[in-house]
Amino acid sequence: MAKITAAEVNNLRKTTGAGMMDCKKALVEADGNLEKAIEILRKKGQKVAAKRADRESSEGAAITKTNDDNTVGVAIVLGCETDFVGKNEDFVELANNIAVIALNCNSKEELLNSKIGDLTVSEKLIEQTGVIGEKLEINAFEKVNAPFVGSYIHAGNKIASIVGLSANIEGSDLAAKDVSMQVAAMNPIALDENGVDSVVIEKEIEIAKDQLRSEGKPESMLDNIAKGKLKRFFKDNTLVNQDFIKDSKQSVKNYVSSYQQDLSIVEFKRVALG
Repeated sequence: MAKITAAEVNNLRKTTGAGMMDCKKALVEADGNLEKAIEILRKKGQKVAAKRADRESSEGAAITKTNDDNTVGVAIVLGCETDFVGKNEDFVELANNIAVIALNCNSKEELLNSKIGDLTVSEKLIEQTGVIGEKLEINAFEKVNAPFVGSYIHAGNKIASIVGLSANIEGSDLAAKDVSMQVAAMNPIALDENGVDSVVIEKEIEIAKDQLRSEGKPESMLDNIAKGKLKRFFKDNTLVNQDFIKDSKQSVKNYVSSYQQDLSIVEFKRVALG
């Protein structure tokens, strides 16, 4: 049996992220062969992943990244089973590394098939499942392309959001961050009323009419009053029409246009744990 040195164990640990004892056992089983030891640890990860496939990965880390010129932004959620793992520094670092790779991807599937070191992201998650002992998966992937993209991560990596603006001007960074905070806090369902699904609109009108009927309002008045309630729904639930959280006297749209009259929000995305 080959003598396993501390340096070899440490090298394997750096390569795979596995614990010291797991690395030593793998090297002993592989008779000191590093490549065989890596394969042993990967197979362990596959076995653990198979056993935990039906587990919920509702904890984790929500992360955003933007490229160097702020024209592309991504938001991902790397999910795990427990809050304890979700707060672990190595886990959050892995989530950040995957988010950087995500900048060059257009879908979750493309991300999972992209390389992170010698492995694909999918293989890396299986490997780390063996290391950590919990199910790991990409629970969300969102991307925004715009003339300027800003982002925000809520404390504890529970919620992350990205916002695209129509131009890169002085103050775009602050405007985009503020609006990203708005998205994280207020969770709008659409950019404006044109983005709200017709099914949602019809449902809100019916809810409003049912409430009015229960209040004894005459049928002839229902349509007009329901339309007024729908306007309120749009104000509360569409991003540009919401009251700005830092100054409720103005809408988000007016806040953004205060930087430049024709500056506007072109897109937003929000991801969260759970």
